[in-house]
Amino acid sequence: MEIQPIERAAVSDEVLGRLVTEILSGRLAPGDPLPAERELALRFGVNRHAIREALKGVRQAGLVRISQGDKTRVLDWRENAGLDVLTALAATGAVPSAELIRDVFEMRRSIAVDAARLCAQRADDEQVARVLDAAATYPEPGEVVTPEAIVAADIEFWIAVINGSGNIAYRLAMNTMLSGLETIGIPAIRHLGLLEEYTDRDSHVRLARHIADHDVEATTALATTLLSRVLDVLATTK
Repeated sequence: MEIQPIERAAVSDEVLGRLVTEILSGRLAPGDPLPAERELALRFGVNRHAIREALKGVRQAGLVRISQGDKTRVLDWRENAGLDVLTALAATGAVPSAELIRDVFEMRRSIAVDAARLCAQRADDEQVARVLDAAATYPEPGEVVTPEAIVAADIEFWIAVINGSGNIAYRLAMNTMLSGLETIGIPAIRHLGLLEEYTDRDSHVRLARHIADHDVEATTALATTLLSRVLDVLATTK
């Protein structure tokens, strides 16, 4: 079946993106009222249906409060938004890239260490095999590969670990973090000197073996050490 593009949806998405940018950038501050639908339609040059659809998205993101009979007011995104705005924060520059990278990697460490622990406890034979296979995709010492290939190998490994943990909330959180890091870009990660952890094949292979042995203590200790390296580097780049 051939699917035709729906231009009206694209228009509302564009309006949504612009409103989110205005809010996250602080140009629309918490407590500020949004203009009425009619005025927004005139400003953006779109119909009111597109405005309504965009406002639904902004509300679902936790960025505005829409009250019947009252103005739509901007909320403080730090108090009301969820992880789904992470990518927009990266795209708008509302939070400096270095700070956002630090925050993402702190969350990554917390989630990935616990996911590795759970994987060592819960993973079945098939899941363990996937973790071992993924660890084998890390580059050999001295092997010349692109930063993109290095990061791709790391993503494959940690997806296998998180899948083996059986925690769907961790998997969804990882999806959001990966989206945010993709927006920030590999060049920024490389510029900050964060690729050393990704190229440590030996540590990832040992971690996979600890998981295969269902050695929870050794898995947790090595995962903590390995995932703290990026944060140690970031601490020295302030």
